[in-house]
Amino acid sequence: MRKSILLAAFAGALVLVGCNAEKTAEAPPPQAMTDAAIGRYCGMNVMEHPGPKGQIILASQKEAVWFSSARDAISFTLLPEEPKDIRAIYVSDMAKAATWDEPGTTNWVDARQASFVIGSRKQGGMGGEEAVPFSDRAAAEKFAAENGGRVVAFTEVPKDYVLGGTAELTGSVGQEPGTGGPAGPHESHGDPAGHAAPVAPQTGHAH
Repeated sequence: MRKSILLAAFAGALVLVGCNAEKTAEAPPPQAMTDAAIGRYCGMNVMEHPGPKGQIILASQKEAVWFSSARDAISFTLLPEEPKDIRAIYVSDMAKAATWDEPGTTNWVDARQASFVIGSRKQGGMGGEEAVPFSDRAAAEKFAAENGGRVVAFTEVPKDYVLGGTAELTGSVGQEPGTGGPAGPHESHGDPAGHAAPVAPQTGHAH
């Protein structure tokens, strides 16, 4: 009887440890974007720019790292000098955006689960090419049909599209340079892709 009790207690302890580990691994929720959100690479209030935004939550700090474009958020994960303790990557869900100029402050989607339209006619917050994120692939397809471009998953976004291609950074986000293997999140200050100066806000709906 005593042995059965001990076994039951041991099993219960294992379940508790498993639950705690799951809670630890669970990604933190996205933070609401306010006028205090300053873009990591542009040094400006991200709400002043049109198009989708990004935020990355690190284990080493409480406040999110903000980006004036979804493309910049993806760039952050590729640059080797940026922090590697990424807990979550969120980008504006343009399927729920009111307009391109007003992408929303609380409608976020996990970047790793999003569909992205690349190569469209729409420009990002700092005037460069954008990777336009959607939680719904059908909405992404509709956007591409109306604005050009093609739909890809997070791991299929070409590295040279977000970083401005170099020999060392070919392939897609889901590959390590030169290996074809899966890439982990990497750690930079300064514009990662040589973005142009901000352009005048564009009008029109995002979808």
